[in-house]
Amino acid sequence: MNKKYLYIAIAIVAVAFVSYRLTRSSKAKIAPPDAAQGGSPMEVNGIVVEPREFANVITLSGSIEPNEQVQIRSEVSGIVRQLAFREGTMVQKGQLLLRIDDSELQAQLIQAQSREKLAEDNENRARLLLEKEAISQQEYDVAHADYESAKAQTALIRAQIAKTTVHAPFSGKVGLRSISEGEYLTPTTIVANLMSINPVKILFSVPEKYSSQVQVGQALKFSVSGSETMYHAEIYAIEPGVDAATRTISIRALAENPNGQLFPGSFARVELPLSRLENAILVPTEAIIPVQNGKQLFLYKNGTAMATPVEAENRTRSDVLINNGVAIGDTVIISGLMSLKDGMPVRINLMETD
Repeated sequence: MNKKYLYIAIAIVAVAFVSYRLTRSSKAKIAPPDAAQGGSPMEVNGIVVEPREFANVITLSGSIEPNEQVQIRSEVSGIVRQLAFREGTMVQKGQLLLRIDDSELQAQLIQAQSREKLAEDNENRARLLLEKEAISQQEYDVAHADYESAKAQTALIRAQIAKTTVHAPFSGKVGLRSISEGEYLTPTTIVANLMSINPVKILFSVPEKYSSQVQVGQALKFSVSGSETMYHAEIYAIEPGVDAATRTISIRALAENPNGQLFPGSFARVELPLSRLENAILVPTEAIIPVQNGKQLFLYKNGTAMATPVEAENRTRSDVLINNGVAIGDTVIISGLMSLKDGMPVRINLMETD
């Protein structure tokens, strides 16, 4: 029995000794809180806020349209005797595009002109006889009416002949034709498309909340698919009402296209500047931290990082416009934000702003 108690005592002493060693080892590895706080300040980057110009730019989807566009058709039916244009070329206003066979109408015109001449001679003779009181006023009126009717018939045939030729209503580029010479043409057949492509129109829509910030004469920029070139345009027309289905306002702008690089129907990415501020407070987007009650950033004050709530709504690709919370001349911390705490000592490296 004595040996049993001896073994139990030895086991208790061994366990106590191991526990003591483990406790001392853990305490040696954990640095005192004061030691961590008393270390070197955290190194961060920052910028000094300077007044800058800010333009609130919204990005919209639009499309390129020709300045003018028309489908070339004939007003009358008939055989095409002449196609006076080449596909894909420029034509001038008033230039002949095609001619329909008018031989039958020309014959009718000769006949009508002969009747008009005879009616004119009868009217002249009737006037002389009326002056000599050889005929009554009624007889002269009949001769005069016949003459006026003959003139009208001649004018009608001339108008029908004029419809057998099609001229360009404006200068532009004619597209691909769908007919050939000798083909029977009807008014329902589209011969080709004619477009005026210098300048071109940019059609886009703006949400109704921005309607008061858009006006005629306002400049904008846009780009097209497959190109990094930025083109300039100017608003010339605004739809007076809001589209009830989309709650947007349709807008058209004009852009010069002297080299024909902008093709009607292409997609346009429009950048429309709205409000403009001269002395705006802008900070980099990475400096803004979303918090439960809004947004905040860290200012550098007397060697420490100070958490500061801010009001910010508008932004660009790289900057955020600060409405309240930051003043010109303040130093804003822009790095190490996830490790910062309010009042933490920091060492600042000032960066240059663009």
